[in-house]
Amino acid sequence: MDELAFWRAQHAHGRIGRRELIGRAASLGAGAALLGTFGGTAPALAQDVPRRGGTLRLGLGGGSTTDSLDPGSYTDSVMIDAGHALFNALVEWGQDGKPHPELAESWEAKPGAVEWIFNIRKDVTFSNGKTLDADDIIFSLNMHRGNTKSGAAGVFREVADIRKLGPNQIGITLNGGDADFPYVLTDYHVLVVPNGTTDFSRAVGTGGYILEKFEPGVRITARRNPNYWKKDRAFVDAIDITVINDSSARLNALLTGQVDAINRVDAKFVRMVEKNPKLEMVTSPSGWHSCISMMHDRAPFENHDLRMALKYGIDREQIIKAVFSGHAVLGNDQPIPRTDPYWNPNLKQIAYDADRAKFHLKKSGLSNPAMVLQCSEGVFPGDVDLAQLFQQSAAKAGLHMQIKKESADGFWSNVWLKGPFVTSYWGGRAAATQMLQVAYGPDAPWNESHFRNPRFTELLAAAKAETEEDKRRPMIWEMQEILYSDGATIIPVFGIWLEAHSRNVGGHTPHAGFDMDNGWIVEKAWLKS
Repeated sequence: MDELAFWRAQHAHGRIGRRELIGRAASLGAGAALLGTFGGTAPALAQDVPRRGGTLRLGLGGGSTTDSLDPGSYTDSVMIDAGHALFNALVEWGQDGKPHPELAESWEAKPGAVEWIFNIRKDVTFSNGKTLDADDIIFSLNMHRGNTKSGAAGVFREVADIRKLGPNQIGITLNGGDADFPYVLTDYHVLVVPNGTTDFSRAVGTGGYILEKFEPGVRITARRNPNYWKKDRAFVDAIDITVINDSSARLNALLTGQVDAINRVDAKFVRMVEKNPKLEMVTSPSGWHSCISMMHDRAPFENHDLRMALKYGIDREQIIKAVFSGHAVLGNDQPIPRTDPYWNPNLKQIAYDADRAKFHLKKSGLSNPAMVLQCSEGVFPGDVDLAQLFQQSAAKAGLHMQIKKESADGFWSNVWLKGPFVTSYWGGRAAATQMLQVAYGPDAPWNESHFRNPRFTELLAAAKAETEEDKRRPMIWEMQEILYSDGATIIPVFGIWLEAHSRNVGGHTPHAGFDMDNGWIVEKAWLKS
């Protein structure tokens, strides 16, 4: 299954054609009949002709009463999807894995990739009637700079200056070269609002939909923007997002016709959905990965041998079978998936080894370290099960931990980034350097493990500035090796996005980024009748 998922992802990124995908599947004993398991339904959907009208009802996990319409605050699926309905980005992360123009019509870098010029689309208006201009772009980008709690603050620390070059043109100067900078602008926090915005309750944007109701953690509704500048997007008349964090309740809402599409289908229900003639699965191998983060600078996790003991004390194979019903691939404690062109294939897979875990525990000099693992179903369906399986496998190696189940509501604001031993996940990023920066950069606000390594920091800066791939790849490989051998984050698995919709929904397609077509389902999907 791992290799089939890999080739399916290559097809999703446009790196191989459908014919080659079928050939690869056949060589693995699968064939075309099984391609639907890995998003093979998408080509058929793509052949449908979009129609306009109706209300697209989404039942989504990943919402909280602490949610805000401020793009910099987004942490999970509900607000990522809503954000893409109400606002636009400068650059979109396409299904081919490449950056595509959105509000930035075009861009170019000067030699060295320190100086960038972005040309902004003309004749685009906000939902309040204001015409988009360079000042709006500059203000929106500056929201992620300086003294800010924005989730994009880490990647924007490389921005030294943003200046207006004309009514519809800006220049951006970086502190150092970054050949991947357009990928940074695909970050789901980097959405455009009018210049001077301080009140986000009205959500004035250039997106395909205009906000009608916002009940954090409950419901979000929006109606189509009649003046939307994209003629080939935003097909439905209205969007209705209902927050359903419980996976069983979410699936039941789809089964009973209360919603048209859902995210995060529990892996154990996939086969049932596939057998239902009224429903369809959409699955995508991705950069999504589960995490168990230990704060690198907090006792007892500053002890390298304890971290190694825990890495050998988790049974990843068991987790894939029991929690994901096989719909995942092995993680190896670094965040770059095998579908990424910069994935390091030379790192030996860490396997469960109780004896080796005991060896490192003894070497650590810690006889009975106090460890409380905080987890929540609000992280992803099965997160608590994963934590409990870890507790059981680690106990066999003499590693005893307590499990503290936290409420789904408020987990990301009250527990994550605060507890020293916490489960989490990352949705992956468009570029390897971006993923490494946002989660492990020394100054990144979301560096959940407080990871600091001088060599890693040096390599990250060098890799971002390097434009020659043969020189760049070894740097990115070495960063993965550093996290693998010295990091404080256990990455048990890389997931496969499991989503489902009524067969009345068209345009809901796989994406290697975040779930629900990387959050773009709101403007890419339509209703067939």
